[in-house]
Amino acid sequence: MSLEQPTNLRVRDPGIRALFERDARWQAWLDVEVALAHAEAEAGMIPAAAAEEIERKARLELFDLDLVTEGLRVTGHGLVPLVWELDRLCEGDAGGYAHWGATTQNITQTGLLLQVRKAHRIVLHEIAELLEALADLAERTKDDAIAGRTHAQHAVPSTFGAKVAVWIDELCRHVERLRQLEPRLFVVMLGGGAGTAASFEGHGPALQARMGELLGFGSMPLPSRTTYDHMTEYVLVLAMLDTTCGKAAREVRRLMADEYGEVEEPVPPGSVGSSTMPQKRNPKLCQDIMADDTEVRSLVPMALEAMLGDHEADGTRSVLIDRALSRALELTGDILVRLQDVVTGLRVFPERMRENLDLSGGLIMSESLMLT
Repeated sequence: MSLEQPTNLRVRDPGIRALFERDARWQAWLDVEVALAHAEAEAGMIPAAAAEEIERKARLELFDLDLVTEGLRVTGHGLVPLVWELDRLCEGDAGGYAHWGATTQNITQTGLLLQVRKAHRIVLHEIAELLEALADLAERTKDDAIAGRTHAQHAVPSTFGAKVAVWIDELCRHVERLRQLEPRLFVVMLGGGAGTAASFEGHGPALQARMGELLGFGSMPLPSRTTYDHMTEYVLVLAMLDTTCGKAAREVRRLMADEYGEVEEPVPPGSVGSSTMPQKRNPKLCQDIMADDTEVRSLVPMALEAMLGDHEADGTRSVLIDRALSRALELTGDILVRLQDVVTGLRVFPERMRENLDLSGGLIMSESLMLT
């Protein structure tokens, strides 16, 4: 738990962060190795019995993780010690066929996308929960008159429900974007060392397609190791989603100020707003959302930078996109569950909205008067 966000103890864990922990990552890589072995066995490149044995032993609970960790220290290589341990566990010569013809990034990038797909499903579920809560809020407040403000000044009357409907509208488009990018994002990359598939005995495209079928993925048209536009697109869409959430949180925080007093995020009993000013009721959830969505936007340049790979492979870029993807997803989960709590527990004060509406002494109705 980050001490910078003690509200972590108050909100539900969406489960995304655990998907990117070490053991989950290693198991995802092993799942890709299994799919590769079965595809190669079907193509006649390795014995079918070897593929079956690789599948039996490619379970992380069977591995000596201390041995793998020591191998990482000695080799400085992220995958090879895991493959060595798989080889050691397999009976006979089956382990020698593990990782046949593949390069590390073929496994790790495809494995990363397996993790991303699990997180993606959680994100879609959490958006659905948020939309349901927002729809309830919009319905409850559809007749709560509020000053419509343009350029931070009173403009014409509106309703709080109309404000909420804008958030719903944006979120629905983000869901469309997330669904539309799925076939571009969830693809196997199996091109060997330099993307030419030279190590696969002429079976490269067919192997990649079959691996995709086994994993429920599509297949990259050109399995280049410096192609990251599909993953960069995902980070950009997550940033757009989170910015909409941040916009909603920012609006709630502003309307929660004493000068407005029109809404209030849930403030549980015992909550402390300040160590020196006991009257404070701070918008902690909204502020956490705003901090997190700012961080997600900061990951967009990193994701774009990942697209600038040199030649046929560039390890720097794969590290960048890995970090951008995993961090953006973790923060997106945090944002969505916090905003759900804000929306479901939001206190709305129609009487204060009406008081503020009258601050201009009726001038807020000047547009309708002018048009009569």
